[in-house]
Amino acid sequence: MTTYIKNYFKVYQGLSTPAWMLALVMLVNRSGAMVVPFLGVYMVKHLGFSLENAGILLSCFGIGSVVGSSLGGWLTDKFGHFKVQLFSLSGIVPLFLLLPRLTTMPSLGAGILALSMVSDILRPANSVSLAYYSKPENVVRSFTLNRMALNLGFSIGPALGGFLAAISYDFLFYGNAVAATLAAIIFFVYFRNKKGNVKEKEDAEEIVVPYQSPYKDVPFLVFTLLSILYAICFFQLLSSLPLYYRQVYHLSEKSIGVILAYSGVVVFSLEMLIVHFAERRSTAANAIIAGALFCGLAFASLLITQGLWLLYVSMFFLCVSEMLAMPFMATVTLQRSNIKNRGAYMGLNSLSLSAGLIFAPYLGTQIAAKHGFNVLWAGTGVLMLLTGIGFYVLMKRMRLKGEN
Repeated sequence: MTTYIKNYFKVYQGLSTPAWMLALVMLVNRSGAMVVPFLGVYMVKHLGFSLENAGILLSCFGIGSVVGSSLGGWLTDKFGHFKVQLFSLSGIVPLFLLLPRLTTMPSLGAGILALSMVSDILRPANSVSLAYYSKPENVVRSFTLNRMALNLGFSIGPALGGFLAAISYDFLFYGNAVAATLAAIIFFVYFRNKKGNVKEKEDAEEIVVPYQSPYKDVPFLVFTLLSILYAICFFQLLSSLPLYYRQVYHLSEKSIGVILAYSGVVVFSLEMLIVHFAERRSTAANAIIAGALFCGLAFASLLITQGLWLLYVSMFFLCVSEMLAMPFMATVTLQRSNIKNRGAYMGLNSLSLSAGLIFAPYLGTQIAAKHGFNVLWAGTGVLMLLTGIGFYVLMKRMRLKGEN
């Protein structure tokens, strides 16, 4: 255990102070991400919406994510990563304050879409900022640190959100606004005049490689489709699963928050170890396949029996799925691309996850409302088994094509 802790912190030695500050900003910001896991429960319990209507409104979050991720890249190129991040961090504050005042489907849908869009504008700008403030040899580790901060924040946010929601849902929204304000202040004070480590212009000889659009790369498009199927199942975590906890197990908001916080702690604690082990002992393809199968197992296990312990076991399987699948999906995307088209490939990979946020809540709540949660979990398990098989068949062809 002592050796693991030493190796855990050794990974982050030598990282720049700006990289740590960006991680701190993301930690504070994500710690305030209390609303998202409770939105479905809020709409059904507090506003009296049907399960189906709640699913439709939650899909607005995914649509906003797709738009925000795409728009964020363009805005970053045009105005710079500092201005875009400051706009996103400060822009979501009034939206959090406005959201509890929106009680009809059209107004709440527009509010959720706007909140998600402004929030996800941050993602491309933050990635560019990490690369800008990191030395070339530390870029990967800086991204790893940022991801760890996000997961730690996700463990804090839902737990705190569960306690606030138990008092009043208004406190839940206001707590998000306070966290976003604090993150914006930290970011502005530290980064307003900060210089980066990236040279203004590289005079080195360019590597001449042909440009290929990812939209003409048929195997990669199939890979993206399979990634969307995975995301649809995985992101039941943010929509149908909290509703399942509430309606079937009758858990309070506090108890739901504790389970979601547990997931963040698991990922924060074990991701480095699992990813390091998978890199040394396996391949990206095998890791993704295992991630898909663990995702199916996480939901199918809910059919076995009932008991609070089972919810934690299921969540642990879902965490393992995330740690195996998501990092290596990005790895495959990088290996598939080249210096000329890397941005386009990574953009498509990011949009595949955002697409999952659109379809996951709508399909999940529709199936649960019409056929019950057991049918949803069984269908998710079967779909992930088929998706794992699809990845297995596809990855052989992709590897051969990538070597040509």
